[in-house]
Amino acid sequence: MFFADGFEEIEALTTVDILRRAGMSVQLVSVTGHQTVTGAHQVPVVTDVLFDACDFSDADLLVLPGGMPGAATLGEHAGLLELLLDYAKKDKPLAAICAAPMVLGKLGLLKGKKAICYPGFEPYLEGAEIVCQQVVVDGQIVTGRGPGATIEFALTLVEILEGKEKKEELIQAMCIIP
Repeated sequence: MFFADGFEEIEALTTVDILRRAGMSVQLVSVTGHQTVTGAHQVPVVTDVLFDACDFSDADLLVLPGGMPGAATLGEHAGLLELLLDYAKKDKPLAAICAAPMVLGKLGLLKGKKAICYPGFEPYLEGAEIVCQQVVVDGQIVTGRGPGATIEFALTLVEILEGKEKKEELIQAMCIIP
C-alpha cells in the first residue's frame, strides 16, 4: 500500500486492517521520502518503509488509496509508475480506490477495461468503461468508488489473494451483514 500526504485515511487504513486480519503481510510504503505521512483529514501515519528502500520482488499486489492530493502525488512518482507498469505486464494484481484509479488510467492500464472511481474523476480513466458499482474487478485490476466502498474493496482483495472462504470468515468475524 502506497502512501503520500493527503491520502484518504478510511481507504488506506481500513484496507490495511482487513488484509492483515486475513493474515496477509502488508507493507505501508511512503513515496514522500519521509516515513510519516499525513492523511487528507490530518491523521499522521508512520509507514513501514520508504519507496527507495523497498524490495517489491515478492509483492503479490500493489494498492493505491485515494484522497487528494495523495492520489495525484502517487501519479507523479516515477518509480511507482514504473512499478505499476511492470506489474501490469506481468499480469499481477493492481488495486486503486477513489481518486487513485486516475493513476492507472493515465498509464493506459484501464483501456478497454471496466472500472470505477470517485465521482468527477471519470475523465482520467482513459479508455475505461465506467461501471457504476462500488467495486469493479476486470482482469488483474480492481477499482473502488470511494470511502464508502472500502470494506467491499478490501474484502474483494482478500478473496482474490486468499479465497472466498477467507473472505467469508472475515465477514462473520467482523459482523458484516450481507
